[in-house]
Amino acid sequence: MQNDFLILGGGIAGLSAAARLAPLGSLTLLETEDHLAHHASSRSAALYEPRYGNPAVVALSLASGDFYHGSGLLSDRGFMIVDGLEHEARFNKQAAAFEVAKLSFTEAQALFPILNPKTVTFAGYAEHAWDIDTDALVQAYAREARAAGASIRTKAKATRITRLEGGWEVEAGGETFTAKLLINAAGAWVDEVAQMAGVTPLGFKALRRSMARIPAPGGHDVSRWPMVIGGAEDWYCKPDAGALIVSPAEEDPVEPHDAWADDMVLAEGLARYEEAVTEPVTRLLANWAGLRTFAPDRAPVIGFDAKDPSFFWLAGQGGYGFQSAPAAAELVTDLIGGRVPSVEAAILSALDPKRFG
Repeated sequence: MQNDFLILGGGIAGLSAAARLAPLGSLTLLETEDHLAHHASSRSAALYEPRYGNPAVVALSLASGDFYHGSGLLSDRGFMIVDGLEHEARFNKQAAAFEVAKLSFTEAQALFPILNPKTVTFAGYAEHAWDIDTDALVQAYAREARAAGASIRTKAKATRITRLEGGWEVEAGGETFTAKLLINAAGAWVDEVAQMAGVTPLGFKALRRSMARIPAPGGHDVSRWPMVIGGAEDWYCKPDAGALIVSPAEEDPVEPHDAWADDMVLAEGLARYEEAVTEPVTRLLANWAGLRTFAPDRAPVIGFDAKDPSFFWLAGQGGYGFQSAPAAAELVTDLIGGRVPSVEAAILSALDPKRFG
């Protein structure tokens, strides 16, 4: 075998795993696109809010805290939820889940000046949310992997995967690669990779999420505004390079592809955002979309395949890939390296591919 480990997928999941696994053996990472982190990883909201997500995601995100707070990759952002008069119960549930402190309208408006008093009654805020320098993190993991001897290939789409005695053979980018362990970190394409390898797919779904960048509302300096999310989680906004990104937060099922925003979905989401603020959207600076990929139970899938221990799943991050990647990569290394994971048993079970039978 040329490699001990062959990773398919050069997003944040595959790259972070490569950086941690490379010291354990020979490793090659194959990325289909011209550059790393092309799909979901380059279209992330880039927020570290470790209480956002289901219990398995939250556990990995919280476990990533030591890495992030010592990395120099975070900058203060803050996190606010808002809701209307008729949704007090919903707001209270969200406030408890996100561990935010309830604010008066005046206090909330001081943090987010365009809040609309006619439609917003309840607000909560927490400081425990930070922007992630995602480009710096991607490059850091790539440097770390290469420094440990890993080979990273772009423009290397897998076109054939063959099971061999004691490993795998993969044709990609006009070359043939072999490895003892195949790690499937192919994002929205993970089930396609599994099928190509003769491994039973697990039923992942790719869900589109659209984004729009709009000029700073009312000419405000938005740099210190928090990320703000509507109570129904059907829109959110966040400062970005002097402007504001607004998302309709949709989850529309699509086939895996290089996603783009749906104009009607964007318009509907922007209208929901406009209801909560006093400044109208007058124009868009840009728009885009990404795919958030989920397993049937919406928890990530990390571990050896139930039937083939030479096939390893690293999939279903569901849009939480950046905030959970450091701990997820450590877990991958623990499992493959035969070490006792630091993740508690209940979370291990929630992540294990074997939960799908």
